[in-house]
Amino acid sequence: MEEHTVKVLLLGDENVGKTTFLSRISKGGNALDGKCEITLLRDVDQPFIFELRNRRRAYRLEFYDTSYPGDWRSLDPDLILICYDISQRLSLINMERVWIKEVHSTFETGDRIPIMVVGLKRDLRSETDPNGIIYPQEGYKVSQAMRADRYVECSAVTGEVLKLAFEDICNTAAQTRSAAGGQSEGGCVLM
Repeated sequence: MEEHTVKVLLLGDENVGKTTFLSRISKGGNALDGKCEITLLRDVDQPFIFELRNRRRAYRLEFYDTSYPGDWRSLDPDLILICYDISQRLSLINMERVWIKEVHSTFETGDRIPIMVVGLKRDLRSETDPNGIIYPQEGYKVSQAMRADRYVECSAVTGEVLKLAFEDICNTAAQTRSAAGGQSEGGCVLM
């Protein structure tokens, strides 16, 4: 069975939860539901490798993030995940002001690379802070304005919708190796 390599790049502000997310999913499919102990991965160990198989193909997903010891700008990603912290409005603003612009200026083929927006730290969404609360509709709306292909939210700490988010990321990654590619047709899809 031929193995297809897919490079996935996670971008976003510091401390939005990228390392915790990668550390949690590195424990495998059985650890995606509910709470579990998380041992943080080390940045020097990048790329973080995940092996997937379906009936027809095998995939090797290589995850890199902005703390990649080399220059992440020199990578040639097949899928980009722009991450923000649901409890920090500034990370949502920077996603739109900084990170999508970085994608388009760094990767000349930025229009063909599928982009997913990932809202992390869903467990920290607070109803008591009216200024800091970011509802899914708002994250989705910003994703649409950025012309992202997909929008997902999850919590790596509690496991809240983590399995669904990871499955959507894996499906999109696998689609990058198909003739149709991983980009959505005509707009952002909410998962």
